[in-house]
Amino acid sequence: MHSRTRRDPPGIITPHIPADAYRRAEATGAPVVIVVHTTDPTGRPVRDYLFPLAVAGAAAIGVFATVAALLALLDFAVHTAVSIAAATGPLSIGGISLKLFGPKR
Repeated sequence: MHSRTRRDPPGIITPHIPADAYRRAEATGAPVVIVVHTTDPTGRPVRDYLFPLAVAGAAAIGVFATVAALLALLDFAVHTAVSIAAATGPLSIGGISLKLFGPKR
């Protein structure tokens, strides 16, 4: 193995700076400028869409549950009206008798 007499460039930037340029900058006291090329993300991150989707999903479930409860209440009301009408027998108004719900034959 070879001995290290000079200091190598630090850390992760080692493969990106030529050693002779780094040593020259270190010897002369010149600053080492590192330019990192990055690209900005083109779209919005997914977490920006998560909250509106959660609110929309909760609203959709709420509307679905409200409609289901209304239909269940309407079904219960119709069954109650049918039971009451069947129990009362014929309906008479002004001498005219009308049997709404009779036994099945």
